[in-house]
Amino acid sequence: MIAQPKASHFVDGAYVEDTAGAVIEVIYPATGAVIARLHEATPAVIEAALASATRAQTAWAALRPVDRGRILRRAADIIRDRNADLARLETLDTGKPLQETLVADWPSGADALEYFAGLSPTITGQTIPLGRDFVYTIREALGVCVGIGAWNYPSQIACWKSAPALALGNAMVFKPSETTPLCALKVAEILHEAGLPAGLYNVVQGLGDVGAALVSDPLVDKVSLTGSLPTGR
Repeated sequence: MIAQPKASHFVDGAYVEDTAGAVIEVIYPATGAVIARLHEATPAVIEAALASATRAQTAWAALRPVDRGRILRRAADIIRDRNADLARLETLDTGKPLQETLVADWPSGADALEYFAGLSPTITGQTIPLGRDFVYTIREALGVCVGIGAWNYPSQIACWKSAPALALGNAMVFKPSETTPLCALKVAEILHEAGLPAGLYNVVQGLGDVGAALVSDPLVDKVSLTGSLPTGR
């Protein structure tokens, strides 16, 4: 019952380790066994993740929406092809029964990627007549988005937050819950395999201090949080 990932973080298209960060033990809730040991993101890891997202985002936003959508669709297909193995990882990460993770968790994430892949080419501006004149609007990407995940649906939330952000030309730095840190790394790995350029989906591990560092950084343009009201405040 070991689920040790290649490294604790996924930054700029590759797994990254920094053993200077505090140890995070991953517990399989059904037995209490330690199934992995990760390290909390140090300031250097956080800085690298935000820098890579900032660097990659401009070219990604300039790409045709249909081309961005094709990459997300490929990621959805990979998830569906590997659903059995991914569901087992979700069960180890959360303690949920396999009968649930096989049908609810990763399949829902794949659906989100597929949905926003199809939606992205349809998001356009408007032309508004004003008598003889007119005005028009243009939809532009926000920039670097931070996602803060929760423990109960780690793969779903990682996909739900990343799919709309990436589809519309943004970059994502995602911090999963410290109690369920494994599945987001697989999301990053699969997106990269599907053709997502390096730097556009980064995963950093940690507790509240890491989240606070992310959401307060001036490079961040948008924050999406799934969590409690005190955490949101």
